[in-house]
Amino acid sequence: MNRELVFLRAFAAVVGIGVTFLMVSAFKKSENQRFGEIDVERINIVEKDGTVKMVITNVERFPNGTDKINNRSTNSERKKRSGMLFFNEEGIETGGFIYDGKKNKNGHSAGLSLTYDQYDGDQVMQLLMQDIEKDEKRFVSSTLAFNDRPSKESQLKTMEIMKELEELRKKDPKLMEEKYKEYETKGLLGGVPRVMLGKSRSQNNGLFLFDDKGMPRAMFYVDKENNAKLDFFDDKGNTIVSFPETKK
Repeated sequence: MNRELVFLRAFAAVVGIGVTFLMVSAFKKSENQRFGEIDVERINIVEKDGTVKMVITNVERFPNGTDKINNRSTNSERKKRSGMLFFNEEGIETGGFIYDGKKNKNGHSAGLSLTYDQYDGDQVMQLLMQDIEKDEKRFVSSTLAFNDRPSKESQLKTMEIMKELEELRKKDPKLMEEKYKEYETKGLLGGVPRVMLGKSRSQNNGLFLFDDKGMPRAMFYVDKENNAKLDFFDDKGNTIVSFPETKK
């Protein structure tokens, strides 16, 4: 009996030492793993302290309010799409890359968007493509846009305000509009386009400039009939001057 106990203890000790050696060796060699191919539904790129810096995800695992990232709520109003989300050193979302596309009963709908946000705000730069076919008519636009955002904008505050406005919309749409304008005046909501380069929904290709209220003020473009044009507008959107002048 004593011999058996001594043998078992010795065997256990040897096994323990062997397992420890294998684990240590494995961790030393696992710093850089090489894969020929990998299937994954979502990848979180994190810093050593656990801060998420990037999320690469499929549609189902796209964060849209059901989970938190870096202890911050995610946007519950955002449609789930495959793509990437970017985060800064403080764990605040700073932009992303999303895309989709599928057929429907009237044709198809596809799109792509690469955005960069201002600090703790929404997008100030966007590369956007939309391709929509409906009843055998196809509309394609592809643009690079630069936007102004409210000076006091905050992502968490914006989500809070939007929930408040949605509740007001159900009860009193007019009151909701008044509340929206109030938040806009305070610099908490809003945002307008300032520069757009590319093809518009009207199939004009060119450079489009807007004032600080989002009204068009100048356009240099080639229209769908291949005519080059230069248009200027007043603050109400009325045409002031056009080149070349329209022949009567």
